[in-house]
Amino acid sequence: MLVVVGCGRDDFENDPRPPLALEVSVQLGPEGVTVSPAEFGAGLTNFTIVNLTGGPASFTYDGPSTDGTDEIPDNGSTVLKVELDQGDYEASAEGTDTEPFDFTVGPERDSAQNDLLLP
Repeated sequence: MLVVVGCGRDDFENDPRPPLALEVSVQLGPEGVTVSPAEFGAGLTNFTIVNLTGGPASFTYDGPSTDGTDEIPDNGSTVLKVELDQGDYEASAEGTDTEPFDFTVGPERDSAQNDLLLP
């Protein structure tokens, strides 16, 4: 009879779960761009963008990192999923004369280790 006994390592550390993705609303309006909330923590961010400018426009942001969307038709919407670093950013509606909006990304958000994840 052969008996195999295995011992697991007890000196490894589990990495905590990363923060949940943050939902941020962006309105490209006739007067300017609005980002809500205007301050939030670094990490995975989902920008939900609606274009109310009266014509086609694209959303861009510039800061420690830069990204943007393809052209969004008038009264259309889209979602942009990005990993944002800490710093100050400027959001704008390319293809329009609207005013840009400044927003701030703070330190990385807390781990979602003990948060209940729902489908």
